[in-house]
Amino acid sequence: MSEPKPPTPTPGDTYKGWLFKWTNYIKGYQRRWFVLSNGLLSYYRTQAEMGHTCRGTINLATANITVEDSCNFVISNGGAQTYHLKASSEVERQRWITALELAKAKAVRMQAESDDSGDDCPTAPPSAGQGGGCRNSEIQSTLRTMGSKVEDLTTCNDLIVKHGSALQRSLSELEGIRVGGDMGEKIRQVTERATLFRITSNAMINACRDFLSLAQNHSKRWQKALTTERDQRIRLEETLEQLAKQHNHLERAFRGATVLPSSFSNPALGNKGGVSGKGDASDEDDDNEFFDAMEDPAEFITVPADPKYHRRSNSNLSGFSSETGIDDQSVNFDELSMASNPESPQTLELEPVRQRRTHIPDKPNYYLNLWSIMKNCIGKELSKIPMPVNFNEPLSMLQRLSEDLEYYELLDKGAKCQSSLEQMCYVAAFTVSSYSTTVHRTGKPFNPLLGETFELDRLRECGYRSLCEQVSHHPPAAAHHALSEKGWTLRQEISLASKFRGKYLSIMPLGSIQCLFDKSNNHYSWKKVTTTVHNIIVGKLWIDQSGEIDVVNHKTGDRCHLKFAPYSYFSRDVPRKVTGVVTDKDGKAHYVLSGTWDEKMEFSRVMQSSKGENGTEGKQRTVYQTLKAKEIWKKNPLPEGAESMYFFSTLALTLNELEEGVAPTDSRRRPDQRLMEDGRWDEANAEKQRLEEKQRTVRREREREAVKAVCSPEEGAHQDNHQALWFEKIDDPVSGETLHIYKGGYWEAKEQGGWDICPDIF
Repeated sequence: MSEPKPPTPTPGDTYKGWLFKWTNYIKGYQRRWFVLSNGLLSYYRTQAEMGHTCRGTINLATANITVEDSCNFVISNGGAQTYHLKASSEVERQRWITALELAKAKAVRMQAESDDSGDDCPTAPPSAGQGGGCRNSEIQSTLRTMGSKVEDLTTCNDLIVKHGSALQRSLSELEGIRVGGDMGEKIRQVTERATLFRITSNAMINACRDFLSLAQNHSKRWQKALTTERDQRIRLEETLEQLAKQHNHLERAFRGATVLPSSFSNPALGNKGGVSGKGDASDEDDDNEFFDAMEDPAEFITVPADPKYHRRSNSNLSGFSSETGIDDQSVNFDELSMASNPESPQTLELEPVRQRRTHIPDKPNYYLNLWSIMKNCIGKELSKIPMPVNFNEPLSMLQRLSEDLEYYELLDKGAKCQSSLEQMCYVAAFTVSSYSTTVHRTGKPFNPLLGETFELDRLRECGYRSLCEQVSHHPPAAAHHALSEKGWTLRQEISLASKFRGKYLSIMPLGSIQCLFDKSNNHYSWKKVTTTVHNIIVGKLWIDQSGEIDVVNHKTGDRCHLKFAPYSYFSRDVPRKVTGVVTDKDGKAHYVLSGTWDEKMEFSRVMQSSKGENGTEGKQRTVYQTLKAKEIWKKNPLPEGAESMYFFSTLALTLNELEEGVAPTDSRRRPDQRLMEDGRWDEANAEKQRLEEKQRTVRREREREAVKAVCSPEEGAHQDNHQALWFEKIDDPVSGETLHIYKGGYWEAKEQGGWDICPDIF
């Protein structure tokens, strides 16, 4: 044998050597040169063939390895390829079996790492700075440990063979000698060799026990990684299949469009004029219209109410206000009441309001090969992909949460409503408005560090102030609390689950949002919908919001069901459409909302409802007779030059503006984020890596302390004992949810300058 005896292979090692391979019944076993590398076993006739001719290769990731006898073993991948191999000795065979098993485990693990071991950036910043190398380093450490154990087993095996042979020789010699002077010397030699054999055997037993224990502890995790990888492959295949179908639909739609009359090329023009007389043609062309798989028929339709309802509404406003709380003119009541109120904040404002900035440095135009970074990230969570700041925007996730308050006026108006159903309309509109800032915002916000905070004090300008804090790192979660002088409180705890699918990126917010009104004691709660970023690899990035939201009033039982329609290439509906129905506790509809999440929302009062004809899928749709729709919310225009400033809104431009007196943990003080805003991206990337490594170090120290505090080290290793500074975790008795609630003290500490209790996270 010309191959060296390497240590038991670890990730990255190559194992080479001569083996005998069964060829056929005429030639029998033939000597071949085998090379094991990167999970592949290849063979050649001679070593010289390695540079040009490979006789065969088998992938160990899907192969079975079977030992037949002391020197023979078989490698098969299910029938297509089967290698019957023979080593020169049992020791040599065992070395190959060990190397093959390790290589197979490595090949399986490398596939599973695309989903399960992406924790090299655990959960906060994109390369999430928690847990040292996190899961990746943990797996590497485990492999090194197991490789060491396997090497110990190999060494013990060699020693047992060596000492066993020596003991056998001594016993044979002992049988052949005569009783005499040499007897004592031979007995002493046999005793020494028997002692060495016993020591080596005990070492082998202990090494086997350690290896077995280690393998049992990690077998479940490896099995989970393998299952997850299989699921990821299935989902990727489904995505590719869907892409192929969409491509087919596009081709069919293009062929159909080339033969249609010009009047059908613009649906908007076709609807404006000539509707009568073309109804039959449109019915005949229904088969030529194409819809992708995501389109969903509307659950209801609205028609104008009978004129008698309008006359009744105009003649009896007070009656309707007492019944349902809102009428055709109610949208203007708030403005009139504020103008006539002598105690309105506008009349009491004497001190000059601070002038906020309206511009930030333009976004640099740096080239970056996106595919080189993303190709190995398919199936991973977004928070577990290490990315440069080139994919970010100079705001943190805490600041993005605070952007939900851009249209706080909707809650101000809702606080003045006498009717809970009317108030529900404003809360639902506020829910939709929080997505309007995302339509062009394709940059990823910075993941907050554990303990990071962000305050938004707009008490003088807008009558509210809010505070956010990153309260957890495993899982990552941010708590938000906003309090208004107008009589409402908003609180939320949000964590993100995200998956990169190659074609698109899905971001699923977890947690809930709650809004409480002081005057009525109404308690609302809802959740967020899924955000999808399309064309990750090829094409222009664009964002869509899809899903359903139930806004629930826990006091009255009122409910608003909002539906965010996913974008469809072939849908006749307006893009980014949102519809909703406000119902009371008995399920009776009172208001219908409609619009788009990136422009405006309208609402109209339901006067009568009935069951209509069946939809495209056989579902019976409800027909609502409504009064004339009124606008309840409209998006503010973007500031001038927004396209070169990350498409920030007027509020977003001010969020990272430096302010005096904020906590040392405030996002405005985060150095990598500040460097990115200033256009110094290379320095920002270096600073980002420093902060993430610092957070990993802090987490390791916290885990060590947790291990000391508990009896079981395994419990301590998975226990995040971080205590939020300004929030506390409670069970909400009204909604039945568990979330972090603001416990007070921040604004008092700010007034007194008492920031000594804040950790040093930057």
